[in-house]
Amino acid sequence: MTETQRVVLFTRDDPLGLESGARLGPVEVAYETYGTLNADGTNAVYVCHALTGDAHAAGHHGDPGRRGWWDNLIGPGRPVDTDRFFVVCSNLLGGCQGTTGPGSENPDTGRPYGLAFPLFTVRDLVEVHRALLRHLGIARLAGAIGGSLGGMQVLQWVIDHPGEVDAALVVCASPRLSAQNIAFSAVAREAIMRDPDFQGGDYYGTGRAPDTGLSIARMMAHITYVSEASMREKFGRRLQHGDAPHFDFSVDFQVESYLQHQGESFLKRFDANTYLYMTRVMDYFDAFSDPVTVGARLEGTATRFLVVSFDSDWRFDTEHSREIVRHLQAWRVPVTFREVESPWGHDSFLLEIPEYHRTIQAFLDRTAGDLGI
Repeated sequence: MTETQRVVLFTRDDPLGLESGARLGPVEVAYETYGTLNADGTNAVYVCHALTGDAHAAGHHGDPGRRGWWDNLIGPGRPVDTDRFFVVCSNLLGGCQGTTGPGSENPDTGRPYGLAFPLFTVRDLVEVHRALLRHLGIARLAGAIGGSLGGMQVLQWVIDHPGEVDAALVVCASPRLSAQNIAFSAVAREAIMRDPDFQGGDYYGTGRAPDTGLSIARMMAHITYVSEASMREKFGRRLQHGDAPHFDFSVDFQVESYLQHQGESFLKRFDANTYLYMTRVMDYFDAFSDPVTVGARLEGTATRFLVVSFDSDWRFDTEHSREIVRHLQAWRVPVTFREVESPWGHDSFLLEIPEYHRTIQAFLDRTAGDLGI
């Protein structure tokens, strides 16, 4: 049993300074914690969530059948062991699950920000995480872990503040998006912004929202999160009703029905503007754009990295992870790399895959041993 907590970390008088130069306040953050912080505050692990995640990473809110999105990884005796670690997970800046974002009230107008919300970067996401840790009285992390966009945050955190994290776990992430990845996000944003109900992003309270555009964006994105092999095994060319096709444009194949369900269910938990902002955050991320500065910060750092990829992930294929590893090795950063065999594509990082979980657990066990936790 867990609960989501909220705290105001920045105010109008003491705002968050964004990388763009904009200033934002107030900033409220929704977060959850699992386990117990030890007396000297050395056993904290920060979980950074991906594009559509939230603060509810583990446990449940009253219904044991509806558990957090990484519950198979976080908990007593699990790879991120809450008998040993104090785990923190927060909803990202710009989010729609309790943290200040485009749907929050703009204090200058009394209405939701919409597209007046300032653009932000992965570096800004990390600065909000660090502010939450200060609120919790934590000066240094035993570990930081994240998949996809979450892994980008972990990487940026160590680049900017290499003395704050003992162990960095970067799972199926990228140091920068390829043109293909940016293209996927561009089409998703166009689907949302061309929806007649988008209303320039000011759809809050109007009774109309760009649900069609957002569901299409989600349907397309979901295709990139799974592998062709898993689609073939799960759906093949099986029809939704009977053995004969309808010969019309209704939902006829099982895979069509599945994608439609994914799009419709997404509407219940996500905001279209947040989707725009989060995909743009990923577009602009370029961890090693200034290799001289990054190298000077990282060379000789004691932070140990674990970089994990999955062999069937074609959204951020293994070459993305290898690029991270090559840069870290060039600066003599301790790094372990593992490509895990999995038929489920990019979404593998959310699943209970034995080799993947053993790899995470072994890395964190070593970290705990080194720290005497």
